[in-house]
Amino acid sequence: MKRTTDFQSHSVSRENRPDGSILLRSNHQLSPSVERTGDWLHQWAEDAPGRVFLAERSGAGWREETYETTLAKVRAVGAALLARGMNQKTPILVMSGNSVDHGILALAAQYVGVPLVPVAEQYSLVHGAHGRLRDVIHLIKPKLAYVIDQDQFQEALNLEGLCDVEIVASRLSTRAGAGKVTKFTDLLKEDGAAGVDAAFAEVTADTVGKILMTSGSTSSPKGVLTTHRMMCVNQAQLADALPFLRKRPPIIVDWLPWNHVFGGSHNFNMMLANGGSFYIDDGKPVKGLFERTLENLHLTTGTLAFNVPLGFGMLLDALKTDEGFRRRFFQDLDLIFYAGASLPQDVWSGLEQMALSEKGEVPLMTSSWGLTETAPSAMMQQEPAPRSGIVGVPVNGVTLKLLPDEDMRCEVRIKGPSVMPGYFEDPDKTKAAFDEEGYFITGDAMVFLDAEDPNKGMRFDGRISEDFKLQSGTWVRAAQLKLDMLSALAPLAADLVVTGADRTEIGVMIFPNMSALSRAGFQTSDESGAFQCDRLQREIHRRLTERARTVSGSSARVSRAIVLSEPPSTAEGEMTAKGNLNIRKVLTRRAPLLERLYSDDDPATVRI
Repeated sequence: MKRTTDFQSHSVSRENRPDGSILLRSNHQLSPSVERTGDWLHQWAEDAPGRVFLAERSGAGWREETYETTLAKVRAVGAALLARGMNQKTPILVMSGNSVDHGILALAAQYVGVPLVPVAEQYSLVHGAHGRLRDVIHLIKPKLAYVIDQDQFQEALNLEGLCDVEIVASRLSTRAGAGKVTKFTDLLKEDGAAGVDAAFAEVTADTVGKILMTSGSTSSPKGVLTTHRMMCVNQAQLADALPFLRKRPPIIVDWLPWNHVFGGSHNFNMMLANGGSFYIDDGKPVKGLFERTLENLHLTTGTLAFNVPLGFGMLLDALKTDEGFRRRFFQDLDLIFYAGASLPQDVWSGLEQMALSEKGEVPLMTSSWGLTETAPSAMMQQEPAPRSGIVGVPVNGVTLKLLPDEDMRCEVRIKGPSVMPGYFEDPDKTKAAFDEEGYFITGDAMVFLDAEDPNKGMRFDGRISEDFKLQSGTWVRAAQLKLDMLSALAPLAADLVVTGADRTEIGVMIFPNMSALSRAGFQTSDESGAFQCDRLQREIHRRLTERARTVSGSSARVSRAIVLSEPPSTAEGEMTAKGNLNIRKVLTRRAPLLERLYSDDDPATVRI
């Protein structure tokens, strides 16, 4: 099959150590990187001043900022921050989502050495989620906070911890008594070139550019100190793995949130590092907002496509029905990159065949692995992969320490220049995060595709903390089982939780894909928290029974299921800021439904 993009071939060395651990590293040399994100901005403002860097929707088209105008505005905002006495000890809290002004403020803060702390906008907009926002405010004690719209965020702005904090907004309220707020454009009026130059000169690779809050899917959120070195080195690692980034300025139309390391560091900095153009997609892969994504993609298509698996599934359906859109989408596409979970194989195959049909070539279809603490990418599938779910090999410059069990399932630890120095004002958690050799303890597990050939890459095999034992003592690898079940139940299940800790059988609590159920004519009839739809239960029973014939052993056999009528709650902490389920919170909050799942007499429980 012809491929349209070039790539760095896998070449790794494996060292088996006497203590049973394995060291895995790339044989390729890591390319040099700049020291500061501002160095990229200066480079492209000089080399391509008129090229679009940031754009967002404005009316029927785009509001566009070039590299030249972005640099000028970054320096002006930087001067305004310095005039307020801001420095490494006065973080800026960003409470709203992606926007051009957000991007300019982020770069300005990094330019003059002020840490930026972007948080999920749900923490401000969902009343019940304000507890998370209070926690962040209490931790970082910001001196300035930014929102895009004063009225939209007014409830959160009234929180006690923000009373003495300067608020900056792109759109001010016209309502009486709304409170004093600085308009973002006022920051652009500052003129302090000498002070800005001096502050920029003081910024080094070790300067903290951002404090990113972890998602809290397995523990309380922590503030990851993200240095310029981490961000800059990681982009060198990515460009080494994907050399086409250096050959043609990339373009993306992207919605992934900037409070999360993938959207805000991986994708944002990939455009900045390589002179690319970032068109902010104000849609999302959810009902009512995906139509906006399609509208944006009809205006501009990119050379790279990043999304979560659900988003690619929705996009595939849209591409099937619009020949012109399909042709434009694939015309210049170099990369299809999924993140957050494994891409269902039917979606993978559909995109691959569609690309082949449209242009006779297939872009590189791939994924990677990493965490907020690793900037993020630590492993990447750099070569064309035979199927979904492979995260590849270590990127240049990092070393993985693998601790295999008897089944060669490996706990992963990592060391390298793209790894964080620690957590914000938490020396105890920082110390606990690294082992005695200085490797960051990720808590994730991997398995080799081929134990004899590490160049074939590795597959993500879940969080160590999510695994559990049945009463029989049999270990259940929950993450991989979850992927298997999502595939078996597609498209009926949007997400699910695997259950069975200290029980005799494995079960699943299913969050349904409401649009798919609606299209299929399934109806709900139980107001106590679970579906009781005979047709749906029969279909789930059929699929579980069919799957049970193909698996052996109690560690993989799912014999119970219940479908939940209430979606996961962000306000109650069941859904993290980056869209992952907090499994512990779901099981705790829905304990009565968990008991119903293991009741042999409950009509909502499907049993095989």
